Amino acid sequence: MSDTVWTAVGFIGQTIFGMRFVIQWLASERARRSVVPVSFWHLSLVGTIILLAYSIYRIDPVFIAGFSLNLVIYLRNLYFIYRKPPVQSAQAAAAQEAQPPPGDEAGPDGA
Repeated sequence: MSDTVWTAVGFIGQTIFGMRFVIQWLASERARRSVVPVSFWHLSLVGTIILLAYSIYRIDPVFIAGFSLNLVIYLRNLYFIYRKPPVQSAQAAAAQEAQPPPGDEAGPDGA
């Protein structure tokens, strides 16, 4: 591929990487508090992969090292997000605690 194509790849990667902050900002404005939506991590990962490829093409050891570390961090965050279900709301947790554990239900005669 030509240098022009790789420059375009670099700009595309940078745009995707930068969009994660716009997404985070909009989600925080909507929630009226600071939040980090899952899409932030997906955009971080995709942008990093593209920028890492660009850095390797350019043979830039500083950016290769930086984006390689980013890749590990973003993959690890996505692993934590998807490895278990989201935290229950306090109300749902309280309702679940109020129910008797399996096997402790009373029989049809109440005993």
